[in-house]
Amino acid sequence: MSSTQTESRPRPAQRRSASLSRRDAKLARKDHAIRLRKASGGNGVPVRLTPAQKVMDILLHLIMLIMVIYCLIPLIWLVFSSTKTNEGLYSSPGLWFSDQNAFFQNIHDVFVFQDGTYGRWLINTLVYAIVAGLGATLFATFAGYAIATMKFHGRKALLWVTLIFMSIPSTVITVPLFLLYSKIGMTNTPWAVIIPQLSNPFGLYLMIIYAQTSIPISLVEAARIDGANTWTIFWKIAMPLLAPGFVTTLLFALVSVWNNYFLPLIMLSDVKDYPLTVGLNVWMKMGGDATYHVVPNNMILTGSLIAIVPLIIAFLFLQRYWQSGLSAGAVKQ
Repeated sequence: MSSTQTESRPRPAQRRSASLSRRDAKLARKDHAIRLRKASGGNGVPVRLTPAQKVMDILLHLIMLIMVIYCLIPLIWLVFSSTKTNEGLYSSPGLWFSDQNAFFQNIHDVFVFQDGTYGRWLINTLVYAIVAGLGATLFATFAGYAIATMKFHGRKALLWVTLIFMSIPSTVITVPLFLLYSKIGMTNTPWAVIIPQLSNPFGLYLMIIYAQTSIPISLVEAARIDGANTWTIFWKIAMPLLAPGFVTTLLFALVSVWNNYFLPLIMLSDVKDYPLTVGLNVWMKMGGDATYHVVPNNMILTGSLIAIVPLIIAFLFLQRYWQSGLSAGAVKQ
């Protein structure tokens, strides 16, 4: 009996080992927390907030929460409104459902109204956004990489020109562009909407800054010494490092083209070439004009909700590439 009890008791060596394991685990957790603080910009030393700092921290979080709610309320109202009939839109609370759920009926009505013109507008918008957005991002990436990593005369001047063009609103040059395109017979064509948006000064500046901070020059020089040409270095080495900046610029470009209203309004006169921004505005005007077929407001709101969905899908698909630190540890500077 005593031998059994002796065997069941943990030996001193086992107790010391278990104690060391717990202590090592505690130290490892502490070290991990310190490294996280250092990675986030801290010095690794825990910071104790004073009562005034705690109050300020709470106030800042409340302000941010209020701003988030303020930005979400229109979207929430749009979602609820898309589920209502045209009568229920005015007889039910704005931020709640009506007695009759007409969401799927509204979607059906949107796509069959006027022989499916909404579907044509949606396809037009997708084409404009993909071609112009992707093209503008590629051009910005090519130019940004060249300006950031190559030495040539006029390099600084190009950067200043980019900054100057960033300060010019796009609406300022829309009318001159219309006059130019009308001279060469390109108005009322999809190219009149796509070509002007291939120029993206903000995207170019963003890619210049990102390339300067993410591509080690020593890595490019080592690849050149190994015999790689410029295109190989760009596609095999630089492009993976530029992926987060490329995705960021692409999302900005997609949203800019998708939401552009004034340029297609000026350039296009044929309804079948309209994007969603112009088409939905036409519907809104038709809803208040007795000379046209009246477009119910709930159908316009449902069309507006559908117009948001592709951008959300694009963000969810591209955010996986939104990562930083791809070049960390690649070379020692």
